Amino acid sequence: MEFFSAKEVCKSFVNHRALDKVSMSVPEKSIYGLLGPNGAGKTTLIRIINQITAPDEGELRLDGRALKPADIQRIGYMPEERGLYKKMKVGEQALYFARLKGLDKKTAMKRLRVWFEKFGIQSWWNKKVEELSKGMQQKVQFITTIVHEPELLIFDEPFSGFDPINTNLLKKEITGIRDRGATIIFSTHNMGSVEELCDHITLIDNSRSIINGPVQEIRNKFKLDIYRVGFEGNANKLHTLLSPAYEVLELTGGSSGHSARIKVHEKSSDNILLKLLIPHFHITSFTEEIPSMNDIFIDLVEKRKQTDNP
Repeated sequence: MEFFSAKEVCKSFVNHRALDKVSMSVPEKSIYGLLGPNGAGKTTLIRIINQITAPDEGELRLDGRALKPADIQRIGYMPEERGLYKKMKVGEQALYFARLKGLDKKTAMKRLRVWFEKFGIQSWWNKKVEELSKGMQQKVQFITTIVHEPELLIFDEPFSGFDPINTNLLKKEITGIRDRGATIIFSTHNMGSVEELCDHITLIDNSRSIINGPVQEIRNKFKLDIYRVGFEGNANKLHTLLSPAYEVLELTGGSSGHSARIKVHEKSSDNILLKLLIPHFHITSFTEEIPSMNDIFIDLVEKRKQTDNP
């Protein structure tokens, strides 16, 4: 079920077209990746969703109806440029943001205590933000983003500046929030995080959405019919055994076994390739290479550049 959508959203600034008919459909209780190189238009779209600026054209819908000003209370936004007041104490600042999002003081204090304890930062309550490291500040920013338990959360590069341990902590909390019913839009350049966390993605490049859909479907769509085969036996047979329908791209190994990357040029099931090999070799492994989101991202952006600049 769709929880948030943007349909053919356009936005221009002076002579710059920031968004050109961008559309996306975010399923309920999903983690949705919003991807794109710097300057692609991601931040502009996020600002429109947060009603910081308005679209020139297009429609935005939340929970089945047009987005309206009051919906800002249902949204939590953690920007890449962190928005904490450096001279203000951590605790009073967290309480201030919670009250801005509509929580009464008693509820806000109760929830903040839970999150400060969960992150092990109770001792920071009376420290000024400027006394904290970047990673510590991000933990506080995260708490102020989610404390009012919004239905739609937008995280812009949430792991920037975090060490691996704290990155894993944040990932666990983000997936937990999703599992408790929130819908999350996740903007990042980290393709590894996309594959690990995101159910669906939209890739924006040069102000346009160039691909969107479920992550696994997109990866399968861009696969190159290449298989990696581990085997034991006379490797010299491999080239003569396979017909022109197959190409050995790489062959490595020695006395303990061999590994080959084989491309299938004609439409054929992997079972046919395997049946060809089994009578002649002892097969130790057989896997299809599926391109990573990083490979797909680079490929699509490069193709777009070639199309725009032939």
